[in-house]
Amino acid sequence: MRYLEANYQGNEILTARKGALGLIALNRPRVLNSLSHDMVIDFGKALDAFESDPQVVAVLVTGEGDRGLCAGGDIRMFHDSGKAGDGKASDFLKAEYRLNARIASFPKPYIVVMDGITMGGGVGVSSHGSHRIVTGSTRLAMPETGIGFFPDIGASWLLSRAPGELGTWMGLTGEAINGADAITAGLADWFVSQDRVAELLETIAALPAPTLGQTISSTIRDYTVDGPVGLFCEGRNLIDRCFAFDTVEEIVAALEKDTSDLVAKTLVAQTLPAQTLAAMHAKSPTSLKVTLRMLREARRSKDLQTCLEREFAGTLHVVKVPDFYEGIRAAIIDKDRNPKWYPATLADVAPESVEAFFAAGDARLFG
Repeated sequence: MRYLEANYQGNEILTARKGALGLIALNRPRVLNSLSHDMVIDFGKALDAFESDPQVVAVLVTGEGDRGLCAGGDIRMFHDSGKAGDGKASDFLKAEYRLNARIASFPKPYIVVMDGITMGGGVGVSSHGSHRIVTGSTRLAMPETGIGFFPDIGASWLLSRAPGELGTWMGLTGEAINGADAITAGLADWFVSQDRVAELLETIAALPAPTLGQTISSTIRDYTVDGPVGLFCEGRNLIDRCFAFDTVEEIVAALEKDTSDLVAKTLVAQTLPAQTLAAMHAKSPTSLKVTLRMLREARRSKDLQTCLEREFAGTLHVVKVPDFYEGIRAAIIDKDRNPKWYPATLADVAPESVEAFFAAGDARLFG
């Protein structure tokens, strides 16, 4: 959503300056600002320009249109490239993952407004930032297990560092959460009422350049309110209890037998296990096992780059298995929302088929 009036220039990535703020706007609103390869490259160039510009003290990232910041990467391109074997998918992922690492280490304050749909690659260009604002419209998710994939863009690093097992629940179910839950999970920092975001950003843009970097956080805090109660508020204990295992089968078994230790069950305690099981049963069994392994490996990893390298190796194998193509067929080609996974059950997923996602090849992102 266009919050600041400025002389934006560009095509799918718009840039401008407002005071000491460098502005970056994702500009593919018809497809919920889904990231193309050119967008990722241009986004990186914008960051380079703003980092080297001494008059720019901080960067602000928003999405054009009124539906969301970014729905993710261009999975149709990834699908077509995988079938053609032309290497375009690999090139896109290299650029995207390097951009994720760039954002995480960006030396200037990186402010992002996570309005509306913020999923997949949208989480990659937001949750790795330093100043992350959510609103009442925020719907954040890593839904990749529903298309025969696994959470990437450094999500294994982000989700594995969420409190308790919240990240495990998010990665396996692919379910969307609201802004308050995004803050609870450590994927965002501040909740601001949508009708005050424009005023907040104008206030930040008007701050004197010499003190802008030191006063951004306190300025945002002045506009912060408590968000609506999220699922994690009441469901945290159940999620931590049922998702603490290291196999998907054990997690499913825990959900199936959960009776909760509450004397008087809340609505969430009554419905969450069944809703979670339904969400997981709809996902690729292979993707569920790969995702859990990714998250557990990430929990033991030393940094984001290590996780991105592991994810990149996994994505090179995704295009070699049928579930990804079936997931995309069901989601965006035929749109019947009825994928036929192979194997169809957790029991039929062979250990070696999971291990293949973790066999590092010669391709490297860093170093």
